[in-house]
Amino acid sequence: MKHKLSISINEDVLMKIQERLKTRDFRNQSHLFEVAAARMLEDEDGQ
Repeated sequence: MKHKLSISINEDVLMKIQERLKTRDFRNQSHLFEVAAARMLEDEDGQ
């Protein structure tokens, strides 16, 4: 089940995200954040 979130980020981070989305590695911003969060949590679990 997916849950909707609202976040606030710095403009420079948003600009980098928008540039990264142009590479088509991610379907949309939600996909990018989901992948980033999953990777961060995996890294923390592996320590």
